[in-house]
Amino acid sequence: GHVDHGKTSLLDFIRKSRVAEGEKGGITQQVAAYEVTTKHGNLVFVDTPGHEAFSLMRERGVLLADLVVLIVALDDGLKPQTIESINVIKNFGATAVVALNKIDKVSTDRIDIVKGQLADQGLLPDDWGGQTPCVPVSAKTGQGVDDLLEVIRLQADMLDLKTSSEQKARGFVLESKMEHGRGAVATVILQQGTIKRSDYFICGSTYGKVS
Repeated sequence: GHVDHGKTSLLDFIRKSRVAEGEKGGITQQVAAYEVTTKHGNLVFVDTPGHEAFSLMRERGVLLADLVVLIVALDDGLKPQTIESINVIKNFGATAVVALNKIDKVSTDRIDIVKGQLADQGLLPDDWGGQTPCVPVSAKTGQGVDDLLEVIRLQADMLDLKTSSEQKARGFVLESKMEHGRGAVATVILQQGTIKRSDYFICGSTYGKVS
């Protein structure tokens, strides 16, 4: 979604942490992944930047996700990076759930206004006869967050998202960097299998050993 629409703050509430407060200017500047244990099961969230300079990171997030949660602030409605994200979702045929954030700040009529904007962009809400669940939430108060998690779980069940930890490991490198004293450090999301120390890996033209 668009910058400052509450992506990290919503994830922050789900994780009961304070990541957004520690980011420079409150703006996410990297792709990060977090596993969260909920009563709806374990979920892995990929937090992508909303600033216009990070369009490739948002696209990468859509490419590796099983489900895309599009965050739209009800007080702002659809903005340039929201529309860009919608186009990526449609281009890659991703399954989307829309979180209508900041319900605590606006009147309820804003919900239908923003749903109309989504419909105009090709994401027709499911309660309007479409295929896109839209859940009003508040990253500040937590209103609707449990409903959002339940919808994510239901969508995952409908898509029959399953994997095996017994197969050879295969996945995506989200981010990588060099750290003094540690060498190359990467954030990896696995689609199948398990990685452990001393395993060998291949990534493009690069290969090595997990340490």
